[in-house]
Amino acid sequence: MTHSTPDALHTLAHEHLPEEIAERWIGLLRPSLRLEKDTGTGAGPVVGRLGGLPELPEDEEWPVWQGHGPLSFVASLDCAQLPSTVLDIALPAEGTLLFFYFDGQLDDGCAVVAPDEPDSWAGARVLYVPAGASVAERAAPEECRPYPEVPLTARVEATAPYLWHPVVYREFAPMPDDHPLWHEDFQEALWDHTEGTEHRIGGHATPVQDEVETEVARGALGGPPWDDPRIKEEAFRWVLLAQFDTDDDADMMWGDGGALYWLIRPEDLVQRRFDRAMFTWQCS
Repeated sequence: MTHSTPDALHTLAHEHLPEEIAERWIGLLRPSLRLEKDTGTGAGPVVGRLGGLPELPEDEEWPVWQGHGPLSFVASLDCAQLPSTVLDIALPAEGTLLFFYFDGQLDDGCAVVAPDEPDSWAGARVLYVPAGASVAERAAPEECRPYPEVPLTARVEATAPYLWHPVVYREFAPMPDDHPLWHEDFQEALWDHTEGTEHRIGGHATPVQDEVETEVARGALGGPPWDDPRIKEEAFRWVLLAQFDTDDDADMMWGDGGALYWLIRPEDLVQRRFDRAMFTWQCS
């Protein structure tokens, strides 16, 4: 594991924002674990992997979306190897997290998993396998092509909120058109900072479109109109569990260069209720 201090984001803020605004924005930063391909250089222990085949308990069936077919295995994380004490979310200290998603292999992408479509929620799953459980590698259903296996290491990285996230408006409202956060040079610097493949645990999500917390919040509320004020309040109740980006090494392409996101309420995370995690995805 390597560590990435928040210095880069601190410097970016102080270069582009007035001092008082910079300090308030820095206060919104959150720690995350950025997951990167293990290059064999000894940068840190392998904490998980993209693709390959999952290790499942004997009594655990392969996840299926009824009426559509089996889900594809996306990633596994070894919680005991993750330096999760640096995070501000309560990840398990041991056990394994497994992520599955109905990726369109079986129907050319016709069935879409979306937070505002409850009938589709079975198309994305998080399974938690406790430490000590008897597990064995499970072959994929014959209709599912496994993704190439890519081992992952983790490094600690500070993350900034999406500029249109409710947490930003809560901190800085009112935000007139000439607010420093809207200045083009600051936004471009942020964009440059987040370039590259972003697999991440915890912290702020990096959306491809708009804030993912709002999408999930609306789904959790039953799909009210987008201007319903409850959505913004509900968005504060969700935190990023994991995001998995498009990745050439794993032959993973989520739409047009998109990403998969799993979010969870902190109280469900503490209780290990991963069945209550919600999913959304975005692409260009």
